[in-house]
Order: sequence, then C-alpha cells, then structure tokens
Amino acid sequence: MFPWRKRRQPEPYDKMGKTPVLRASICTGERVAGFRDEGTGRFEELMLIRDEADLREFLARYSVDPGQLRREW
Repeated sequence: MFPWRKRRQPEPYDKMGKTPVLRASICTGERVAGFRDEGTGRFEELMLIRDEADLREFLARYSVDPGQLRREW
C-alpha cells in the first residue's frame, strides 16, 4: 500500500538477559512495552501501546512470542 516504506527487520535484543514486559497503569490504563533487565531490574521503555495494532507491531518488531510477554501493574 505504501511502496516508499521499508519493511522493518526484527530488532535484536538480548534474550538471555532481558524479559519482554507490558507495563500498565492502574489509574490511567496507559500501557508501555519494553524490556526488563533481569540482573538490575531496570525497565527500558520502548513503545507506547495505544491499541492492539501497536501491540502487534511491538511483538513483530522485536520477534517476541505473545506467551513470553509479562504484564506488570
């Protein structure tokens, strides 16, 4: 549909040291996807999730299986 757009290749991440996480705010319902470093516990925000299309884009961009995605409040 948009020939000038390039297809994005999956961006690699350290699967041994990082866990994909979907953080959601209890108050506002805002959701943010990113990775949590298992060693330090630090969360790296990568993408604001507004709808299911954004979530599918995150999963495709980083080649994450939906079963691997942890949810945090």
